[in-house]
Amino acid sequence: MDAEAVRDLAADLPAKPGIYQFEAADETVLYVGKAVSVRDRVRSYADPGDDGSKASEPSAAPTGPRNQRIRQMVERAVDIDVVVTDTETQALLLEANLIKRHQPRYNVRLRDDKSYPLVQLTDHPAPRIEITRDPAEGADVFGPFTDKGHLETVLKAIRETYRLRGCSDHKYAGRDRPCLDYDIGLCSAPCTGEIDGESYRADVEAIRRFFGGETGVLAEPIREEMDRAAESAAFERAANLRDRLSVVESFHEGTGGAVVRDESLRTDVLAVALEGESATVARLHSAEGSLVDRERHEVETPADSRGGDVLAAFVPQYYAERELPDRILLSDRLTDGEVQTWLADAGVDVTVPGAGREATLVDLALKNARRNAGTRDGTAALAEALELDAADRIEGFDVSHTGGSGVVGSDVCFLDGAPEKPDYRRRNLTEGNDDYAAMQELLAWRAERAVDGRDDRSDPDLLLIDGGEGQLAAARKALESAGWDVPAIALAKADERVITPERTVEWDDDAPQLRLLQRVRDEAHRFAVQYHETIRDEVSTALDGVPGVGPELRTRLLRRFGSVEGIRDASEKELRDVPGVGSETAATIRRQL
Repeated sequence: MDAEAVRDLAADLPAKPGIYQFEAADETVLYVGKAVSVRDRVRSYADPGDDGSKASEPSAAPTGPRNQRIRQMVERAVDIDVVVTDTETQALLLEANLIKRHQPRYNVRLRDDKSYPLVQLTDHPAPRIEITRDPAEGADVFGPFTDKGHLETVLKAIRETYRLRGCSDHKYAGRDRPCLDYDIGLCSAPCTGEIDGESYRADVEAIRRFFGGETGVLAEPIREEMDRAAESAAFERAANLRDRLSVVESFHEGTGGAVVRDESLRTDVLAVALEGESATVARLHSAEGSLVDRERHEVETPADSRGGDVLAAFVPQYYAERELPDRILLSDRLTDGEVQTWLADAGVDVTVPGAGREATLVDLALKNARRNAGTRDGTAALAEALELDAADRIEGFDVSHTGGSGVVGSDVCFLDGAPEKPDYRRRNLTEGNDDYAAMQELLAWRAERAVDGRDDRSDPDLLLIDGGEGQLAAARKALESAGWDVPAIALAKADERVITPERTVEWDDDAPQLRLLQRVRDEAHRFAVQYHETIRDEVSTALDGVPGVGPELRTRLLRRFGSVEGIRDASEKELRDVPGVGSETAATIRRQL
């Protein structure tokens, strides 16, 4: 669409409040904007720079990257659709909803970031405890939490102390004997009645109290066990418990108690961190004087946007379907007068604090917004290098086995350059010493589930195969057979060559796109090997053939070291610390493993 076409279309538009949509030939919405006068605003796109553009739109400055984006958007458009509203506020909210619905390429776009984990106790007679980003219906949910490592430490402490189950409902149902988790002290086995229902529910209630802020429910049992370990000269165990106790005791620090000026006010704190053509907005929510919620959101934005521009676009999109708080504390002043007016008319007190407790809250939000800043740089570089529309979501695949036995496959997921562990999957594969056949089976499983709608994950932008041309050919054969149209490449470990269906490329060692692929490949390999070792240990533990190691001693060893791998790594002295293991048995275990 050229300037003359824009003027002709604008001439027939109403000079009233409303929204307008630039649309491509395939009816894709390229851009959604709002205006006090739709006619005047649309006409301004024929002569960029003549109109005082609002901050929620691409700037109409006569030069610079934003102006280039405007021209590119107008050139791609073939039509402009308009909706008239009664008020500017209606136009503001309609614009926010349409941006969320259509995700136009040339708008500042909000995308929910699920990087903060939660803990859930499932809705079950014997609830399961787990870390999740997608809680199940009816579950008791705690969080979100900002430190995944500390959360995993606390969850392990919970399972060792209260022995709540971590298995799926499928594995729980129909068992006739306890699993390995019971043997090593991580589960009390309610599935087979090793613990009665009332006692198990009491343990669950204790964990609810812990996440409600009663730290001693977990800290005291750990402290008592630490003291017992020290008294029996198990100093390594005591040191590990000391470190765990430190994490547990500090777990609730910083998750509450940040007092705002008026405890009766519901307060949201919004801060933005800019990263090229993307940004992160962190939101903290305070109620009754304490921070009770934290979350982050990704925003796609023109490269030269300011913090106030991003917040001006974020606020109406986020609150269009949510209740407004009493107060909003911001890291940057809003640059859109219409958004400011809307908030003022709604009775929301908007402040950019310069000092004091409120400024401290904004600083905390900024730290959350800047967390993992830059992790998406590799995705943009990778998309450009491979000529993809995007490489935000990557799934990596690898196969692991020992001489054709215990064959397993891994399917890991990276989102915006960071591991998305809730979307990790693993699978047992057909026995056999054929890596190509195993990779084809693994990709067929993934592709068929996607095509049939049986996989609850989003389709990735790219598939990465750990291997060379043979593995990639096997994977592509599976994709073609299933009819799943997703780009796939391979990364050869020997010389770090990237293999595509059309060519082989070699990037500099420090290229961000190569470093991203290496992280995905290495994580897929780690996850596959870890699962293979688990399967191998569960199917036939090497302890079964060790002279002098019976069922009771086997249980004590597994409980002490966690797995056969842990026993294998233990020294003879550490083995002798286990009751029932003498010098000869310790030497035999070391020799046989």
